Amino acid sequence: MDSRVHSRKHTPADGASRPALLLAWYDRHRRKLPWRPAPGVAPDPYRIWLSEIMLQQTGVKWVAPYFEKFVARWPTVNDLGRASLDDVLRMWAGLGYYSRARNLHACAVTVSRDHGGIFPDTEQGLRALPGIGPYTAAAIAAIAFGRRTMPVDGNIERVVSRLFAVEETLPQAKPLIQRLATTLLGSARAGDSAQALMDLGSSICTPKKPACALCPLNEDCLAYARGDQQAFPRKAAKKTGELRRGAAFVVTRGDQLLVRTRAEKGLLGGMTEVPGSEWIAAQDDNAARKQAPPLQGVTRWHRKAGVVTHVFTHFPLELVVYTATVPANTRAPGGMRWVPIATLKDEALPNVMRKVIAHGLGQ
Repeated sequence: MDSRVHSRKHTPADGASRPALLLAWYDRHRRKLPWRPAPGVAPDPYRIWLSEIMLQQTGVKWVAPYFEKFVARWPTVNDLGRASLDDVLRMWAGLGYYSRARNLHACAVTVSRDHGGIFPDTEQGLRALPGIGPYTAAAIAAIAFGRRTMPVDGNIERVVSRLFAVEETLPQAKPLIQRLATTLLGSARAGDSAQALMDLGSSICTPKKPACALCPLNEDCLAYARGDQQAFPRKAAKKTGELRRGAAFVVTRGDQLLVRTRAEKGLLGGMTEVPGSEWIAAQDDNAARKQAPPLQGVTRWHRKAGVVTHVFTHFPLELVVYTATVPANTRAPGGMRWVPIATLKDEALPNVMRKVIAHGLGQ
């Protein structure tokens, strides 16, 4: 027995029965999701791939409406591959982690151009595509193609760490959890086994107040037997990035707003934003304000009360918002453009910029 797993005597039947118990539970309680076909219907690899990319670091309730919009506009991977990156970014706006949208478009182009619109059906083939890492490749291979592999997402991580009482902390415990999760695969229905564990973690084995009495694996769960389910998975102390500060400049020309497009690479690459300063730790307001766009007709910048706050994966951000109104004939500085405020919903604005604009316009 691995020393990183709490030991308890098991009967030989325990391990053998778990996959069957999981699948029986799944057949009764599976979630209805827009990308999940009805029982007996073959899965569409395009829809599985699209959902898996969207679900990276984002919950089901947020993903579902975006998924519906995408498949309504681009029903096949070839349709998506013919779309422009700008259109994809605009459709993605608000979902966050925008590198996923760029990778999504690049992958669709690659599958359409190099694979005749057909996704590779192996983990190795899938990993060669843009934006598909080990987990996503395993998920698509199992769910779309029935390959006998076990993807491990946050839900499965939690179920497995409790079932086996994995004492090692994350992220170091990931390889061990992966090996243990693989033991929950049956001889068939690999995709359903993975989705059963995902659904179990989502609906029963939740982070707080898990409904252990309803779990099909409760009689064999070490953490449940000990009564310390919520202590798993063990996690190392989280490191919080240093606060960054900056300024954003909301400039209007009649019913138009001054915007620009961020560089393709890097944070929020290719997205639309209002002009602003660099985001730097300990930056003072004067230094940030001096990075205002060079605009004729601006006699004074008006500082809005309060700040806009936003938390990215690696750091929190505070932005002071300055506003100005310029004459109707004012030209946009190089690399910037005027857009009608009424059409901002069609721009690829990340959430932080939506907050800035709403604050600056008083909406």
